[in-house]
Amino acid sequence: MMRTSLYEVMTTTETTLDTIRLEIERATERRAELLHVLAEGHDAAAAAEHADVEERIASLWNEYREARVRGRFGDRDEIIKRARLEERLERAA
Repeated sequence: MMRTSLYEVMTTTETTLDTIRLEIERATERRAELLHVLAEGHDAAAAAEHADVEERIASLWNEYREARVRGRFGDRDEIIKRARLEERLERAA
């Protein structure tokens, strides 16, 4: 079984975090542009896009938090596997 080194995990996580941060910045800039358009008067298309951008930003922040946790503690499934193994070992002892 091939194991991933800590360096590889950290590098991948940092790249992922950087990518997500850039997407958040772009979406935030687009949101600011849409708010300027909406400040001039109601525009149904701009309002709909603004709602989509808000959802995207919220989604990106959730993705960012999840990536940080994965980078710090590892994959959720692997953590659960280790915990179950430890439980079995404790019961067997």
